[in-house]
Amino acid sequence: MNRDRLIEIVEFAYARLHEKINGGRICVENEASLQLHLSSLLKSIGELYESSKNEVFSIELEKPVTLSDGRFEKSGTRKAKIDVWIAFENLETKTKHSCAIELKYFKYANHREPNNRYDVFSDIQNLEAYGDFADLGFVIVATDHHHYVNQDSYSQDTADFDFRHGKSYSAGTVLTYKTENPYGDPISLGNSYSFAWDEFSGGVHFLKLPVVPLHTVTIR
Repeated sequence: MNRDRLIEIVEFAYARLHEKINGGRICVENEASLQLHLSSLLKSIGELYESSKNEVFSIELEKPVTLSDGRFEKSGTRKAKIDVWIAFENLETKTKHSCAIELKYFKYANHREPNNRYDVFSDIQNLEAYGDFADLGFVIVATDHHHYVNQDSYSQDTADFDFRHGKSYSAGTVLTYKTENPYGDPISLGNSYSFAWDEFSGGVHFLKLPVVPLHTVTIR
């Protein structure tokens, strides 16, 4: 039940976030600002789900985590930081479920598109490795650049890293950056994914991708 509540909290906060941004109610200029506004919504909504004295919603930003075995491919170390981590705990039943969220905000003016596309898959890879720290995860991407959403095609050198609307990824497929000096190592993911964007003409487009951490351990 607590896990279902976390999904509802994220879904509702995400919907309000992109509505407020595209409605002009809030202004987001960078990823830190996106994190702040999303976390504020998550905290307010999460606390509304506390219906008894035994139920506790919590949130952490830039939560440091350390693998007991192995390493994160993104950092090459045992350590990582989760952009936003939320949890719902029942003190009476001693159950606690948590969710990790990784955020990306890409602006048209930054001209870093191929590397940014790689970074999204790198974040998905990290989320899959968060099984010791979260029961579920999400990647949320926001951008005012349609190339990420519905560009006709990409250069063959970076075409593997494709999360345009309607595209999909099959588990185990190796994604390779084929330039002379690759931006990063090849990436392979453990789950399959389908990408569906919430598009806003003339505004900020949003992608919310659920990610199931592998070898998930429920925190108790």
